[in-house]
Amino acid sequence: MSSRHHIDDFMRGRIIGKIEEGRKITDVAREFDIAHSVVSRLWKSFKTTGMCSRRHGGGRVRTQQVANQFLAASGKQISRKTVARRLRGGGLYARRPVVCVPLTKQHRTARLQCCREHHNWTEQDWACVLFSDESRFSLSSDCRRQLIWRENGTAYRPENIQEKDRYPTCSIMVWAGIMINGRTRLHVVANGTMTGQRYIDEVLLPHVRLFRGAVGDKFVFMDDNATCHRTLAVQDCLDSEGIQGLIWLARSPDLNPIENVWDVLGRQVAGRNYPLTNKNTLIRALIEEWDKLPQQLLDNVVQSMVRRVECCITLHGGHIPY
Repeated sequence: MSSRHHIDDFMRGRIIGKIEEGRKITDVAREFDIAHSVVSRLWKSFKTTGMCSRRHGGGRVRTQQVANQFLAASGKQISRKTVARRLRGGGLYARRPVVCVPLTKQHRTARLQCCREHHNWTEQDWACVLFSDESRFSLSSDCRRQLIWRENGTAYRPENIQEKDRYPTCSIMVWAGIMINGRTRLHVVANGTMTGQRYIDEVLLPHVRLFRGAVGDKFVFMDDNATCHRTLAVQDCLDSEGIQGLIWLARSPDLNPIENVWDVLGRQVAGRNYPLTNKNTLIRALIEEWDKLPQQLLDNVVQSMVRRVECCITLHGGHIPY
């Protein structure tokens, strides 16, 4: 075994992902050359807190930090490097704030109630769900360069979260669905506006109906409460096709695993070698990158639903680290 050392957050995430895939702790420990007890503690901590970041030791922030703040406020010269060094010495590090949609007390209550209702769902239950969503992509993206000073492992504390409404001004809307061992084609919503009838003609009949037929009576279709999803015509279509719906919550992208896939898709598109100069190149890039996403990625995020539900209950309906 390797000598004792701290495991960085990226490695911790990989280890948790392996175990969530169904791997045994012993096998994962052997693969990463890490003591079985370390992996076991990491998994136990993740099941309890829903987070895989290392918790650093306690201790008060150094008083020099307070002195620096006073000096800065007094107008005396003080270098950024000195401030950064003292902040790091006190256990604070420059990190981008986690961006989440605002949650009211009513939102948190509804999230908690819904997760309690699905607390007994197993991975096999979630495997029958087609998680769907629309998302917007633009030629320019938010680089999120703003930094905050916080302690490691505190990203999801309320004071470190920057709440932000979901969509900036965008140019392309797409729809897609994911489930275990499958995905729909990426559908581009022409003109960027989805109506109830378009939802039937472009989504439910050509895409969702096919998955209903393949999965059978246990099939469940998850979409959000967008107005176009809740028209009488849409409900009639779902009923006539025998499609059971799973209505998800407002302000809860962290409880829909396809949101993680949108994030990966956006990064893949942004990382392409040639610039995206117009809508056509953006559409082509989105479709190509969607088709190239590994199925294991989609399976992993769907399999995380049991953990997401448990974590949301633990946090009383608050933001969860997904």
